[in-house]
Amino acid sequence: MSTIRLPGIGDYACVGAQPLPADSAPFRSRVAFAAAHVVADPYADSTSAVDWTATLRFRHHLWALGFGIAEAMDTAQRGMGLSWPNARELITRSGAEARAVGGRLACGAGTDQLTGPAGLDEVAAAYEEQVAIVEEAGAQVILMASPALAAAAKGPEDYLAVYGKLLAQTREPVILHWLGPMFAPALSGYWGSTDLDAATETLLELLRANASKVDGVKLSLLDADRERALRASLPHGVRMYTGDDFNYPDLIAEGSDALLGIFDPIAPIASAALRALDNGDTQRYETLFTPTVELSRLLFAEPTYHYKTGVVFLAWLTGHQDHFLMVGGQQGARSVPHLAKVFTLADRAGLFTDPDLAVDRMKQLLSVAGMVPWAVVPAKR
Repeated sequence: MSTIRLPGIGDYACVGAQPLPADSAPFRSRVAFAAAHVVADPYADSTSAVDWTATLRFRHHLWALGFGIAEAMDTAQRGMGLSWPNARELITRSGAEARAVGGRLACGAGTDQLTGPAGLDEVAAAYEEQVAIVEEAGAQVILMASPALAAAAKGPEDYLAVYGKLLAQTREPVILHWLGPMFAPALSGYWGSTDLDAATETLLELLRANASKVDGVKLSLLDADRERALRASLPHGVRMYTGDDFNYPDLIAEGSDALLGIFDPIAPIASAALRALDNGDTQRYETLFTPTVELSRLLFAEPTYHYKTGVVFLAWLTGHQDHFLMVGGQQGARSVPHLAKVFTLADRAGLFTDPDLAVDRMKQLLSVAGMVPWAVVPAKR
């Protein structure tokens, strides 16, 4: 048992966990996408550079566990370090990898190539450009919420016009993404109102008029009751993809499909839990998922948009990448005491199948932070 002294916690004995069985077959009872992070290139001069080999290797890890991948989303730091040229290359590269292994892939199409204020026609054209790139990659389109549209729209009718134009052109049914301002403050008032009931009605109006062009809605408002109400109101055949990283076990059990950032760090556990649900074993489902909820709520604690730091931190601790650096330098977005608590909750959730590696890397982080005394537990005399 590896022991480490952690700031704000004290001496902590890392218990570790046994690896869970892996199965690449799709889940039977739910559609489940993991929104995946990108791995920065630590040897590049620019903090925007991506390590493509490590990034794509992680996608294969997720496919091998049965997940579809939600690519180039906010988990991949769209708008917070990942530039549009890099996102475009990520979509293209992931598309090629998905075709090679038969992996399911959906990619975010947004408007982040726009560099200043834009009118509605420019917003629609930017969306169209990105949709074409996603479709060319052979991936399903996720229409991401657009800060440019939020800035340009005067009311609900502008959202209906832009989205209606896009849906008329897409080849296959898309996923619509309603991302709340806790994830991206510039999206406040999306769908034309800060009144969530009014905003929901605008979204439903769009869905009723275009149900055949929409596979589902990915809702990221961290409001379980609102998700339940919207799910019950969706037109027939339109899925609810939960994006609620606070309440996902209950919402999935109740009938939501899933498109979640938390599935990136907890993928082995989430895969085993969803297979238990496939088999009707709700007790095992709850046993596996329940310890991950406290971890997820900490990762997504305010300011919620910094959750990616914890996601990449856990990828490093569990051996999926060789360093804890992020595009845009976002590894510094969370405090060391916060990450120390993430470490303990990840261990209790069963993520550390190599606890010695996790402890060694946590000690490295404390050393770099100048907190060496915390990393060493004094020997008993």
